[in-house]
Amino acid sequence: MWHQKGEKGRIWIGRIPFRSDLLESVQQFAAEEKITSAKVEIIGAVEKAVISYYNQDKRVYEDRKFDRHLEIVSCLGNLSLRDGEAVAHLHLALGDSEGDLVGGHLQKGTVVFAGEFVIEEIVGPDLQREYDPETDLPLWRKK
Repeated sequence: MWHQKGEKGRIWIGRIPFRSDLLESVQQFAAEEKITSAKVEIIGAVEKAVISYYNQDKRVYEDRKFDRHLEIVSCLGNLSLRDGEAVAHLHLALGDSEGDLVGGHLQKGTVVFAGEFVIEEIVGPDLQREYDPETDLPLWRKK
C-alpha cells in the first residue's frame, strides 16, 4: 500500500452559490485559494444531477442524469493537482423524496439548490494525479 503523511492545514467552511455547477464551484474555489491537497465534504440539495459509474471492464465512465430535485446525503472526496490545476475527485450520494438513494462520481451538470461545504487542506504531500496504466484512471502519483 502506498501512502504519505500529511498534516491539517487551513480549514474553510462555506456555501456553494445557488444554481451553480457543484463540481465547477469546488474546483474554482480551490484555484482561487491555491489549494493543492484537501479533503472535501458537502451537504445540501441539487435541482438536477449528473453522476457516473466507472465501468472497469470497458474502462470508461458511464453517466447517469437525474433531472429532478434530490438531497445531497453525502458528497466526499479530495482535491489534488492534475497537469498543474486543482481537480476535485468527489463521490456523491443523493436521496429522493421516497428515501431511495443513488450514487456515483460527481460530474459537471450537477446544479446546486443549496450547498454547504467543509474543505480541510492537507499540508505536506505533493498530491499529483497522473495516468495509471493498470486502471486507465488518473490516480495519485507514487513517489
